[in-house]
Amino acid sequence: MMIEIGKPAPLFSLYNTEKQLVSLESLRGKNVLIHFFPMAFTGVCTAQLCNARDNMEIYTKLHCTVLGISVDSLFTLGVYKKQENYSFDLLSDFNKTTIQDYGLYYPDFVFGMKGVSNRAAVLIDKEGIVRYFEVTPTIGDQPNYNAITDALAKLA
Repeated sequence: MMIEIGKPAPLFSLYNTEKQLVSLESLRGKNVLIHFFPMAFTGVCTAQLCNARDNMEIYTKLHCTVLGISVDSLFTLGVYKKQENYSFDLLSDFNKTTIQDYGLYYPDFVFGMKGVSNRAAVLIDKEGIVRYFEVTPTIGDQPNYNAITDALAKLA
């Protein structure tokens, strides 16, 4: 079932690339933007996360923590984070529980690969309520970055 704007975001605890557990509960009191992406080292996913990287100044000014979540291993995400110089946490949902909880399980990717995250952006406010939620029309599309920033500005 998909999450809904105005409802509490499903809680999660996932490992980052430094092998530290990051929970949504631990981020309570902060606005959180989560970029869900299918797979590291792919063109559209890199563009999505590079957009976040290149706009970190805006997110910081608006008091927002940015996260990226995919089903890649934390080791793969570590290499990817270093290569692309991301300053925000990338979290591994290797067991696919969070993407299922958020209604983002994408069953058939490319080359016969199964079970990745759909591409999505989720903005969660300081109280843990979903304030913006977008699943892209196709996995090859980018989220609406202007709409994300506008929604975040309303929370600042």
